[in-house]
Amino acid sequence: MLEGKTVVIGVCGGIAAYKVVEVVSRLKKLYADVNVIMTENAAKFVTPLTFRSISHNPVITDMFDEPVKWEIQHISLATKADIIVVAPATANIIGKVANGIADDMLSTTIMATKAPVVFVPAMNTNMYENPIVQENIKKLTELGYIFLEPETGLMACGTAGAGRLPEPSVIVERVEELVCGKRDLKDLKVLITAGPTQEPIDPVRYITNRSSGKMGYAIAAQASKRGAQVKLISGPVNIKTPVGVENVAVKTADEMFNEVMKSYEAFDILIMVAAVADYRCAQIAEKKIKKKGENLNIELIKNPDIAKELGKVKGNRILIGFSAETNDLVNNACEKLAAKNMDLIIANDVTQEGAGFGTDTNIIKIIKRNGDIIDLPIMSKAEAGNKILDEALLIINKNTVDNN
Repeated sequence: MLEGKTVVIGVCGGIAAYKVVEVVSRLKKLYADVNVIMTENAAKFVTPLTFRSISHNPVITDMFDEPVKWEIQHISLATKADIIVVAPATANIIGKVANGIADDMLSTTIMATKAPVVFVPAMNTNMYENPIVQENIKKLTELGYIFLEPETGLMACGTAGAGRLPEPSVIVERVEELVCGKRDLKDLKVLITAGPTQEPIDPVRYITNRSSGKMGYAIAAQASKRGAQVKLISGPVNIKTPVGVENVAVKTADEMFNEVMKSYEAFDILIMVAAVADYRCAQIAEKKIKKKGENLNIELIKNPDIAKELGKVKGNRILIGFSAETNDLVNNACEKLAAKNMDLIIANDVTQEGAGFGTDTNIIKIIKRNGDIIDLPIMSKAEAGNKILDEALLIINKNTVDNN
């Protein structure tokens, strides 16, 4: 619920403005005090009267309108806002704010606020991918502004690609998280691997495993909700990337290893959830292997052990691994914990009902470096993800105290 919270919605001139009517409606149903600022061009797509009727508040369209109350409106809204959401965020408003231009009510209010500002870009794919726009987004992100990734699909202009406004439910969910959720990871960067890897045998076959990626994606979603900057390095899965999470797609263990080793230095917490294939084919056939004889021999060679290599170079970073087992759960997990220099290892018996691959729940044991074990009951993977993040945060806080 958003009762007692003030949400300022900045609507810019784009065809996606019609979707923002539902955003305002959903926010009102959560008891938020919603105030809408529209740019001049936005009013050509949706009338101010529509937003006024839904929000039950005056809609501001002109900096020099006669105020309903005797107060400087952009300062008043900027001060009382718990969050400002710009949707659809056009290349124009992104460029203005990135370059310190405040020449209308929306840009002026954004400049005057200390509340979180969320941009929800929606525009033609080529425009969104333009290097200038991307540089402005990067600049604002580094300054602490929040961006929701646009969705990919068919655009109103007839092209297809990234640039569609996310569904209203996604936008409202993110507002709730930012306004009401705990933000105890907001100063931390979290790197997560997820899913299986695929090791090619020939152009049509590969070696893989049963991992669905659900656990890694759940941790990524919870870390993002708690304010962390999250990068997900994912094998092939059929899961939507969580809001606010950067996702790099890989296929093989080598690709995942290279991406992790290239990225890890920028992160505070490293969580290795992916079920990485231990072996790959020594030789990959250039053409499909035809059936000949009763047997087929394939020589396998070891893949790099990502967690073990990170353990050698992690420094002060927190390294967390997973141990999916079918027998001797604790002993096997503890051996991995020690051999790979991890701070925590998450052990689960995949033969247990509700804990195997592809489920929405898990049953985990969190094993610490000192031998302590936190034995958790069956719970959703989102809940389990939060428990893991809680333990990582405890280690970071303890290290901070010890170093002061």
